[in-house]
Amino acid sequence: MEESHKKILQRNRTNLVRDLDPSNLYDGLLEKGVFTQDMIDEIKSSGTRRDQARQLVRDLETRGSRAFPLFLECLQETGQHRLAELLQDGAPAVQIQPATPTQVVRPVVQPLPVSPPMDVDKQRKDDVPVYPIQRPSTTPSPCKLCDFFTCCYKMDANPCGHCLIINNVEFEPKTDLSNRKGSNIDCDKLERRFKALNFIVEVKTNLKQKQIKHGLSALSKKDHSQYDCCVVIILSHGTEVNHNRFPGAVYGVDGQHVPVQHITNYLNGQHCPSLQGKPKLFFIQACGGGEKDTGFEVSPDEVEPSIGGADDQTDAIPMSSSSDSLSTSDELDARATLPTPSDILVSYSTFPGYVSWRDTQSGSWYVETLDRILDENAATDDLVTILMMVNNEVSQNSANGLYKQMPGSFNFLRKRLYFQTQA
Repeated sequence: MEESHKKILQRNRTNLVRDLDPSNLYDGLLEKGVFTQDMIDEIKSSGTRRDQARQLVRDLETRGSRAFPLFLECLQETGQHRLAELLQDGAPAVQIQPATPTQVVRPVVQPLPVSPPMDVDKQRKDDVPVYPIQRPSTTPSPCKLCDFFTCCYKMDANPCGHCLIINNVEFEPKTDLSNRKGSNIDCDKLERRFKALNFIVEVKTNLKQKQIKHGLSALSKKDHSQYDCCVVIILSHGTEVNHNRFPGAVYGVDGQHVPVQHITNYLNGQHCPSLQGKPKLFFIQACGGGEKDTGFEVSPDEVEPSIGGADDQTDAIPMSSSSDSLSTSDELDARATLPTPSDILVSYSTFPGYVSWRDTQSGSWYVETLDRILDENAATDDLVTILMMVNNEVSQNSANGLYKQMPGSFNFLRKRLYFQTQA
């Protein structure tokens, strides 16, 4: 949106919040492409009519150059003429331009060469062309496998991008959610790791639901045009929620949750234009549900040595002796979630529906393993390969020699992603 239109909305914010009827505008704003259904759902969930009006105006300022005139159209169409005239007073004349169609570039298909029939027995070995296998190098720029970023994301900006870490440790007593001992260890590791990967890291601690949303909104409104990537890491309790795309949610310290689907929406290509076509990475350390995974038997040669479990009992914190309690320092986090539009990857510490384990003294299984494997392999392996390594190693752990954990991810990346690493 043009700066002059933003100032008009800001100047008239009080009148808009007091008099605007958002419920009559939703269909028109959706039909004209000003808002997506997810954005409208979030505005509706913000509370009273005044709260919805306030959120609508705030979100409107983040939309494109056609948003303001289309909003005026919707006001006129729904009979809110006084507000439309108020906004038009002093506003420069605006002509709505049709959306520019996206040009589809199609590859040129070259015909295969036609060769005369050949007796297979007479075909010589040196007649068959041999092409060298291209392997990724350790050079961080310009691309690990090619020169034109056709198979890998461009990741050579300096710095590479923003990384927001939300670390919820101490929860309000009224929530009945336990404090997450050991989470600060996870936070420190990830802060150091992503700084080493050349990200601008910002850490926010003990945020309520609205503060989580505000932090994500502020991140989405930054200008990411000079950067190549954006990372969001959330360390908190979690839960399962109804969803139409991605399951799960993470808790604020006030006991109110934010769906993972909404978290990813803040940075998708529609809501954050300067990140269009760039990778958006989300790492969620939280439970995916309340179910504990006891695993299944496999042959001995399929199992690698377990890191967690009985070996940790000497460092255990005494707990209840009931059959459902654990006598180790591994604690439950709570529950978690997932996302979808292009160029988004969400990595979960556990499979949806199951608990995620955290050691109060050394941090969570997932973060500890992710940090170490990034340290050892980021220079040579792409992100998806690294996450498979994390999945494999965490799956070998066990809490109290009994309970297991299986991380996973929803991957909507279109290319390989190699982080920047120091030479």
